[in-house]
Amino acid sequence: MKKIRTLVVDDHTLIRQGIVGLLESQPDIDVVGQAGTGQEALEATRSLAPEVVLMDVAMPGISGLDATRELKSRFPGVQVVILTIHDREDYLFQALRAGASAYVLKGADIADLLAAVRSAHRGEVYLFPTVTKKLVADYLRRARSGEDRAAWDGLSDRQREILGLIAQGKTTPEIAAALFLSPHTVQSHRDHIMTKLGLHSKAALIRYAIERGLTEP
Repeated sequence: MKKIRTLVVDDHTLIRQGIVGLLESQPDIDVVGQAGTGQEALEATRSLAPEVVLMDVAMPGISGLDATRELKSRFPGVQVVILTIHDREDYLFQALRAGASAYVLKGADIADLLAAVRSAHRGEVYLFPTVTKKLVADYLRRARSGEDRAAWDGLSDRQREILGLIAQGKTTPEIAAALFLSPHTVQSHRDHIMTKLGLHSKAALIRYAIERGLTEP
């Protein structure tokens, strides 16, 4: 079994080592390194080539959010899971804009953390259940103000349908089977959707779909 190469970043040694211990107990996860600052995270990513990085937010020097933004710029194939105590709307949206694939609170159950790591590794998005309320609230605010209406109106009915299925976690083959389309056609629609909406990652695409009310959070 090929294990998920994982880097754990947290400035608190006890917390970091506890997370490492939990992850290393899993048969499909290999912790390849640890870091205590955002700068160390960037250096470790370059030298250790992890597939998933668990990133704390509040750290000395470069914050976890800035480190995530820089990491995704340098190593776009690496997936970032934000692990934080902050259940705040501004942190959540900044994390998604920075390119994070998952947002998990430190008070979460170990099952949530493991689900986030595995989902991120698959290229999917995982949001801790309570933070999805933030997305719903933001969607309602944007809907009332009419933001993004032009981009939304630019999507065809089929593209909106596919966008909703993507947000529900459906894979390209699953969407193709459900809509009686070829996987190539689904992928083409997805590319056009991202172009029309000015989005550049699957995380951003799913966030947009949730905001538009296309799927239950």
